[in-house]
Amino acid sequence: MERVSFWKKIKKIWDSSRRLPIIPIIIMSVIIVCALFADLSWLGLPDIRLAPYEANEMSLGDRLTPPFFMPGGSTEHILGTDNIGRDILSRMIYGARVSLSVSVLVILIASVIGTILGMSAGYARGRTEAFIMRVTDAAMAFPALLIALLLAVSLGPSFSTVVLALSALSWAPFSRMMRGEVVRIREEDFVAQARITGASPARILIKHIFPNVVNTLVVMMTMSVGLVILIEASLSFLGAGVPATTPTWGSMASEGRDKIARGWWISLFPSLAIGLVVLSCNFLGDWIRDKMDPRLRQL
Repeated sequence: MERVSFWKKIKKIWDSSRRLPIIPIIIMSVIIVCALFADLSWLGLPDIRLAPYEANEMSLGDRLTPPFFMPGGSTEHILGTDNIGRDILSRMIYGARVSLSVSVLVILIASVIGTILGMSAGYARGRTEAFIMRVTDAAMAFPALLIALLLAVSLGPSFSTVVLALSALSWAPFSRMMRGEVVRIREEDFVAQARITGASPARILIKHIFPNVVNTLVVMMTMSVGLVILIEASLSFLGAGVPATTPTWGSMASEGRDKIARGWWISLFPSLAIGLVVLSCNFLGDWIRDKMDPRLRQL
């Protein structure tokens, strides 16, 4: 009996694990580890690092070394080197830190602004709602990449400029979604009861409505990670992202576009990283949405 019970538990764990998006979780876990441990300079230990080389360490004698699986390749540079001898793998590991840092900051800023405005519009209604939603519509009407490019060019390339440029318009989808959720929930009985008992609008929004929209907010934040990384990479590709001395996947793809014939790996591997992260974030977002929304759960 104990043996049967044990194997039933193992089978139950296996069945539950098969429902998880294993590959996206593994990919995002690897990216997070690379971002945190590319080096430990943020802990005051710059000499301890996951990357084989420094991000901008050059070796002209090893320039345009192909990946290790190609003729002329070397295990010292697993993914090869660029036109000035910098290790591709090391720069990709450091680039993961930039991409995730930008996406986390942008999503936090955008979600806070969008949630506050959207919830205020959905609960207040009237002129307040009309004004906030017209501003939201205007923000969503502009091409995000174009506005981010204009801001980045006018303010100069820097990490803070990229975060500001991407945050300037990223709040609008959060605002629209939160407004729709609040309009639906504010008609529920528990909100009416809280209003009758004399609860202030701020208390109703924070204590009664926000817990009921947090699931939607989490899903939106998860699915926005890939989009923000893609826009950041596009800005870096166009030369309007973070400074050129800081490795990013977008700038690496841009650096290799003129050397496709001789060094296709310079652009290919960073581009693959961008694509994998974007797809992984979308799959994770879909899975979280299905789990958090009882109407979409598969029994």
